[in-house]
Amino acid sequence: MKFRSAFVGTGYISEYHLKAIRRLGDQVELVGVFDTDKSKCQHWAKTANTTPYSSLRELREAGAQIIHILTPPQTHAEVAIEALRLGCHVFIEKPLASTTAECDMIIKEVEQSGKTACVSHSLLYDPQIRKALETVRSGKLGRIIGLDILRSSAYPPYAGGVLPPQYRTASYPFQDLGIHACYLFEAFLGPIEDVNGAWASLGGDPDLAFDEWRALVRCRDGIGQFQLSWNTKPLQSQLTIHGTKGVLRVDLFLMSQSLRAALPVPKPVERVINALSDSTSMFFDVPRNALGVLTRRILPYHGLQDLIRAFYYSLESGGPVPVGVREARSAVYWTEDVSREADAEYQEKLRTLSVRNSCLREPGKSVLITGASGSLGRAVSLALQDFGHSVRLLMRRLPAKSPANAEVVVGNLGNPAAVDDAVRGASIVIHAGAAMSGGWPEHECATVAGTKNVLEACLRHKVKKLVYVSSMSVLDWAGAPPSSPLDETSPLEHRADERGSYTRAKLAAERLVSEYASEHHLPVVILRPGKIFGPRQPLLSSAIGWKVRGRWIMLGDGDVGIPFVYLDDVADAVVAAMQSEVSAGEVIQISDPVQLTQNDALRLWEGEKVRVLHIPRWIVYALASFSQLLFRLINRESPVGIYRMRSAMAKRRFQSSKADLIGWKPALGVMEGIKRELKRRQERPVDTLLTKSSENTLETVESPAPQVS
Repeated sequence: MKFRSAFVGTGYISEYHLKAIRRLGDQVELVGVFDTDKSKCQHWAKTANTTPYSSLRELREAGAQIIHILTPPQTHAEVAIEALRLGCHVFIEKPLASTTAECDMIIKEVEQSGKTACVSHSLLYDPQIRKALETVRSGKLGRIIGLDILRSSAYPPYAGGVLPPQYRTASYPFQDLGIHACYLFEAFLGPIEDVNGAWASLGGDPDLAFDEWRALVRCRDGIGQFQLSWNTKPLQSQLTIHGTKGVLRVDLFLMSQSLRAALPVPKPVERVINALSDSTSMFFDVPRNALGVLTRRILPYHGLQDLIRAFYYSLESGGPVPVGVREARSAVYWTEDVSREADAEYQEKLRTLSVRNSCLREPGKSVLITGASGSLGRAVSLALQDFGHSVRLLMRRLPAKSPANAEVVVGNLGNPAAVDDAVRGASIVIHAGAAMSGGWPEHECATVAGTKNVLEACLRHKVKKLVYVSSMSVLDWAGAPPSSPLDETSPLEHRADERGSYTRAKLAAERLVSEYASEHHLPVVILRPGKIFGPRQPLLSSAIGWKVRGRWIMLGDGDVGIPFVYLDDVADAVVAAMQSEVSAGEVIQISDPVQLTQNDALRLWEGEKVRVLHIPRWIVYALASFSQLLFRLINRESPVGIYRMRSAMAKRRFQSSKADLIGWKPALGVMEGIKRELKRRQERPVDTLLTKSSENTLETVESPAPQVS
């Protein structure tokens, strides 16, 4: 066997195709690679020690005999047909194509060209699936009557710029992972006869139109169902195969499976035996397979690598390919059937939204709010509508129910086109959107790149004013003397990388805003609110501690001051900044004069009898130092490093020296806000956003908190 191969496409999966052909040694030579993104192509070629080319034809002229098609599904047909016409065999990543019409075009070209095409239905070659199929064929399960599949997933963080494929159409997630389910159903239950799908948007991945999918599948030999979820945590990939003599459970992530058999013993005894069998299988399989991964006997994407090897052996022997194009067409047909309905439903929702927006739009008068689905965005929207403003909301996904009297624009802050569409026609922009969780990629996209996109759009469309919502976390909490309060003149954080992704991103974004104000003369006012609490924003959070079995765990002595500010007061400050004459990049902190310590807040909310375990500072710092050493061994930054802990536990005071520039002071204040939220909790005892209520929550606390009646 001696073949010359080439790759078209340099996506994530290309790494494992490369590993697969390298496992074949000198029997396969990688001629080169082609990708429409030239810089990405050159980088990949350098990493793989091969040659970048500018077209598929150039790859063929360089001697390529086999083309691995690793491009997005909507391009598979075009690339495959061109490769076949150039005289190449093709290995096509799943799915074969986006539609059955495109599948038929590929099938026709394969038959006319006389070349070979294989499709990457890789799970058929996964060691656990092959083992399960052997168990089924042995008859241990009796007649197979059903199959249940659960697959939860998480797409790589969106880095901003052009939207990746999974966010361009509503049905992409179903086409992406549903294809695996469909061919597995046919492997275990015979040809599919019907698929009924259901879908929903539950927020697990807010950029997906639908992040929860279900399908009931009727096959020739039985009935099954599968679930695709971007909400289920921890991630799962499981199959349950139902037979008349037993049930086989397969865990693809843990690489383990267990058989529960029907036994000729009393049912209680049968249950005990099967329970022991389940636990024994897991006990031995997981460590054995972990060792297999460490010794490289078990490979990442093992099924894909074995399938590629089988494909090359079929070319050498002239035998049938592992997964032919006609065989792969069926899975595309059934995913296309469900996808068509989901796409049509989503497009109808967008059309309805567009019509609604056109009725509400007032060009040149609207106030755009980014981060509109967050607590602050909602509060500002309501406040502005009370003042009679026309409001436009930028949200990452379609709301279940559109807010009254407000336009809704759907898009991600990292997407320049979506931001431009949202800003166009707005007179004022309130930029409250930012990443609140995740690692640096999420924060860099939403907070830094998102702010850059907003600033550029504001310049392009000549917005009258931008109100940017920053954070007090951008200040140096640990460096300044404790006696001096942190205000607008305090030094900015100089070790933001060690404070965490949130601080790092908010600081970078605030600097961008200041730069555009000074260099491009963009009318801007920057607000730095403290720790916001209110509806959907609990008073007690990790800034206070963690509740474990009825007791609070708190780092330090609990005397660290928290700059609490009530949500409605922050919304008032945003409106005041918008309506003021301030617009030269001024920074204004939104801080309440009443400042509570961690202990104060905890007693106000939980009562004087709250049980608290204080972890001494020296222990916290010792553990933080130890974590740094451990993470340094794997070349990573500790999420609880010593500097971050010192900053979080710094005893500081906070104040606003410039709030009078916009005529703001808290109308409600921290203490009244706490009273409101306690009353709300009593009215809604099942509210999962707040901690459980307790007796005597309205008590007198020591200074600086005043008495609450």
